[in-house]
Amino acid sequence: MSLLEKLKVRWNIKSTGQVLIIMLVFACTGFSALFARKFVFGILGITEQDPFWFKTLIWLLTILPLYQVFLLMYAAIFGQFEFFWAFMKKSFGRLIPYGKK
Repeated sequence: MSLLEKLKVRWNIKSTGQVLIIMLVFACTGFSALFARKFVFGILGITEQDPFWFKTLIWLLTILPLYQVFLLMYAAIFGQFEFFWAFMKKSFGRLIPYGKK
């Protein structure tokens, strides 16, 4: 079974085209987060000399939320908002259990 077929089964989608669009959304989001990090770190004056823990903390507080915004923004642009909204709820549900019994 090819990678695209495995993703179709895992994500419960029918078309290979939708898999490719979803991968494109992830790619655009990643590139946007990369540029956002450079921009935000530049504004905040964070350099390579700053401690790793500090850069990680700033990344978690700024870029991680921006990544989620970018993800939903690109998902809407490419017509995959519902898929990514469900994907994010499922992902955060694994991290933060919210009373499932």
